[in-house]
Amino acid sequence: MAVDPELLEILICPKSHGELKLVELPAPTRELLVEKYREHFRDEEPVVEEGLYCADSQLVYPIVSDIPIMLIDEALPASVLES
Repeated sequence: MAVDPELLEILICPKSHGELKLVELPAPTRELLVEKYREHFRDEEPVVEEGLYCADSQLVYPIVSDIPIMLIDEALPASVLES
């Protein structure tokens, strides 16, 4: 199951209010995020493959088990996409 395309159309960056683009996260970043969010998923392993990138704010909001984490404090710097 993926994030609902209609939801993706209406989401904007909470910091800059800029447009978001769906991006694939590099394997090392995915592994770190799985570890980070594991405590929130008691009975299942969190799945992290993609994020939402904002060019205006240079932030990437991770998508964890099909849930976009749209908190500025949880966002990653765009440099993670270069890993």
